[in-house]
Amino acid sequence: MGERYNIHSQLEHLQSKYIGTGHADTSKFEWLTNQHRDSCSSYLGHPDLLNYFAICENEAKARVRFNLMENMLQPCGPPPEKPDD
Repeated sequence: MGERYNIHSQLEHLQSKYIGTGHADTSKFEWLTNQHRDSCSSYLGHPDLLNYFAICENEAKARVRFNLMENMLQPCGPPPEKPDD
């Protein structure tokens, strides 16, 4: 039983420290938004991937970087409406 408590406390610590790990109340929309933002930031942080995307899209690297930065604002569209309680 003590091991289970230890694992849960470690998980809660990670969830409070890193936003992308989520928590028990994380909605599907929030989780997907975090995943998309993490992916875009990874693409921006690796110049070789940025070059690859620029070649594939036949765009300038600056344009690809700009598009990825814009996609980080609302990567999954506007948030869904929450039901009134």
